[in-house]
Amino acid sequence: PKLEKSKTEAQRHRNILAEEAAQIFDNKLSAQQKRKLLNRIATVKDDGTVEFEVPGDVEPHALVVGPRDAHTEAAEEESLETDIQCIPPLQIVMLIVGTRGDVQPFIAIGKRLQEYGHRVRLATHSNFKEFVLTAGLEFYPLGGDPKVLAGYMVKNKGFLPSGPSEIPTQRHQIKEIIYSLLPACKEPDPDSGVPFKADAIIANPPAYGHTHVAESLQVPLHIFFTMPWTPTSEFPHPLSRVKQPAGYRLSYQIVDSLIWLGIRDMINDVRKKKLKLRPVTYLSGSQASDSDVPHGYIWSPHLVPKPKDWGPKIDVVGFCFLDLATNYEPPETLIKWLEAGTKPIYIGFGSLPVQEPEKMTQIIVDALEKTGQRGIINKGWGGLGNCSSWRCWNNSCWSQSRLPNNHCTILW
Repeated sequence: PKLEKSKTEAQRHRNILAEEAAQIFDNKLSAQQKRKLLNRIATVKDDGTVEFEVPGDVEPHALVVGPRDAHTEAAEEESLETDIQCIPPLQIVMLIVGTRGDVQPFIAIGKRLQEYGHRVRLATHSNFKEFVLTAGLEFYPLGGDPKVLAGYMVKNKGFLPSGPSEIPTQRHQIKEIIYSLLPACKEPDPDSGVPFKADAIIANPPAYGHTHVAESLQVPLHIFFTMPWTPTSEFPHPLSRVKQPAGYRLSYQIVDSLIWLGIRDMINDVRKKKLKLRPVTYLSGSQASDSDVPHGYIWSPHLVPKPKDWGPKIDVVGFCFLDLATNYEPPETLIKWLEAGTKPIYIGFGSLPVQEPEKMTQIIVDALEKTGQRGIINKGWGGLGNCSSWRCWNNSCWSQSRLPNNHCTILW
C-alpha cells in the first residue's frame, strides 16, 4: 500500500508540474496570475539566475509545452542555401545591445556584408561610435549605457533583476533601447544626413524590440547571439539553474516568460504609439516564439555542436573574428619586457566591471608569483589597479590579438 501511495503521489506531482508549465502559454491568465504561477514553479536567485527543480523520474517529453514547431522536434535538415550573387544590394541595419564583446563580432559580419555589396549600418551604444566608424561601417546610436548594463549583468548574472532595487535600473535601460530601435532603422545618418531605410534587420536578443520593429516595417529579420536562446532538450538556458535534463527545455520557456512579463507593458506601449501595431499577448510577443525567424549562434560547432532538436533555420555558425592588429607597433618598453623573460599570460576582463579592482589585481599578482609566471593585465572596463610587480605589464591599450607571443589567454 505504501508503495502504491508513493507511486500515486509521484504521478500527481508530475501532472501538477506539467499542468503549471502549460499554463505559461494560457492567454486567459492575467499577467499577475502568470507571475504567481512562475513564482510557484521557479525562484529568481540573488545573482539573477532562475532556479527550479524537476522530479528525477519525469521524462523530458512530459514537460514539452507551448506551440509545437520546428524547435520542438528533431527536424531533418533541408538546404536553405541561396546564391548570394543573386541577392541585390540591400540596406542592412544591425541592432546590437551589449558590451564590446557583443558588438565586435557584428563588426566582422558587417564588413563581410559590405564585401558582398550591401550598405551596413551598425546601431549600438554611443560608446562604440569610434570603434564602428573606424572599421568602415555606418553608425547609429541606440539607447542604454553599456557600462550600466554590464555592471547590472555582472551583479545579476544576466537580464533578470535579483531584487526590487534592481528593477528601475533594468527597466530604464530597456526602455531607452526599445524606443531607439525604430529610428535606427529609418532615420538619416545623424552626421552626414544621408537617408537610410532598412531592407533587412540583424539583431541580438537583448535588443528586445527587434521582432516588433521588423513586423512594423515588414522586413526580414535574422537573429544572432553568442549564447543559446532557442529551446532545446540538450542543455538548459544559460540564465537558469536546473540539474535534471527533463527540465532543460522548460528552462527556456520559464526564463523567456519572466523576461516577457517584465517588459510586456513597454513593448506594447511602443507597438501602439510608435509602430502602429496592435498589442500582443505572450504567445505572439515572447522573444523566441516565432519559429520562422532564422537564428545563427556565434560559437564553434566543435565546442558545442548544434542540438538535434533545432530546425533548419537555426544554425551554429562559428566564431566571428575581427583583425585589429595588422598595423600595430608595440612600444619599445613592451618589446624589451617581452624579451626579458618567459612568455607571459594575458589576463583580461574585457568590458566587464570589477567591483573591487585593487583586490582583484592583488589576486592576479599573487597567482602569477605563486606559479612563477609573468602576466599582461588588460585594465579594460574593470578598472584594475596598478601593478608594481616585475612579473606584470599592466596597461589598457593592448588586446589579445596584438600579442602573438603570449603563452596563453585568460578572458572574462
